[in-house]
Amino acid sequence: MFRYIGKASSLARAASAGQRRFLSIHEYQSMKLLNSYGIPTPKSVPAHSAQEAFEVAKNFGKDELVIKAQVLAGGRGKGHFDTGLQGGVHMVSSAEQAKEFASKMIGSKLITKQTGAGGRICNAVMLAERRQPAHEYYVAVLNDRTTQGVVLVASAQGGMNIEEVAAKDPSAIITTPIDFEKGLSKPEAVEVAKKLGFSNEQTQNEAADIFINLYRIFKEKDATQIEINPMALTTDGAQFSMDAKFGFDDNADFRQKDVFALRDISQEEPSEVEAQKANLNFIKLDGNIGCLVNGAGLAMATMDVLSLHGGNPANFLDVGGGATPETVKKAFEILLADPKVKSIFINIFGGIMRCDYIAEGVIKATKELDLKIPLVVRLKGTKEAEAKQMIKESGLKIIAFDGLDEAAEQAVSLAT
Repeated sequence: MFRYIGKASSLARAASAGQRRFLSIHEYQSMKLLNSYGIPTPKSVPAHSAQEAFEVAKNFGKDELVIKAQVLAGGRGKGHFDTGLQGGVHMVSSAEQAKEFASKMIGSKLITKQTGAGGRICNAVMLAERRQPAHEYYVAVLNDRTTQGVVLVASAQGGMNIEEVAAKDPSAIITTPIDFEKGLSKPEAVEVAKKLGFSNEQTQNEAADIFINLYRIFKEKDATQIEINPMALTTDGAQFSMDAKFGFDDNADFRQKDVFALRDISQEEPSEVEAQKANLNFIKLDGNIGCLVNGAGLAMATMDVLSLHGGNPANFLDVGGGATPETVKKAFEILLADPKVKSIFINIFGGIMRCDYIAEGVIKATKELDLKIPLVVRLKGTKEAEAKQMIKESGLKIIAFDGLDEAAEQAVSLAT
């Protein structure tokens, strides 16, 4: 189940590109959502400029605050900005100090283990009151393939990498299946709180209410994951969700307009955003062979065979079964926008998709975009003969193959 926790690898993202389920929201937005369901958090206020951070800190009501860079990536505290500032999370004790940190964060890129070397732009910071934890817990609600349902995952070892906890001490992880319709009952939730070590009736009931309300959010907002790390019992006996990570089902955007209005495309790969507008399933990777394929399974097989021949795919691109010549041209534009791409490999199996539509789009794109890099094409299936004749008559330098192995080998060779 822990594959749902944390950032998936590029290829795992690519494998599920046809059914993407990874809308994330910023921490300050998560805090507001938690509060709307009665889940307590430290007082938190966002700021979108250094001056606004100054005003927020000045009027906060407390001097001892935390300033956090709002970037959709884990490991912010251990990251660094391209300005040279170390860490995306800092303690501040004055409005002037908040303004100084904000000026070095906002408008700059934060680089963490999850962002890659390019980092992600920080457009806002969040100022939050400091609360001293007496104990930290881990709590998550997520879909579990093993039980084929929703589970509550909890651990008394919060504030740590939960994958490491699970690997070193599996008994530290408490997993509770949740009835999708009925939700988590109060007795079930109290039992989890007891297992976590909450020692009295008041703290057990408070923790139980948090668990129950987390599932309410999960179901009512079409979430795929809610992760609270840590949930803290503070030294003064209060309970707070100190940090939150949400994931929402992209297929539910038609009924979750309020949630999807929070989407921040500045945190996403621009080429992926552009592809989504054209209804293309596209994931940018790190290689130099541009791929254009129809069908997620064939796309994964294409990337595998390129790797088998020593190549590195530059992307996952599934044009689907309803692509038009215009869609194919747009796909080419996105591929060519990547300066790393040294060759393009088109691998189409024409079932629902017609090969002649692909050929028409390829010819049009090659001419109009003045294609300079090698183009390898393999077309099989519906209207295959017509497509091959169109390519032959175009007079363009398009290298056609019947066999997948030979085509992939040539695409790799031309990219080196």
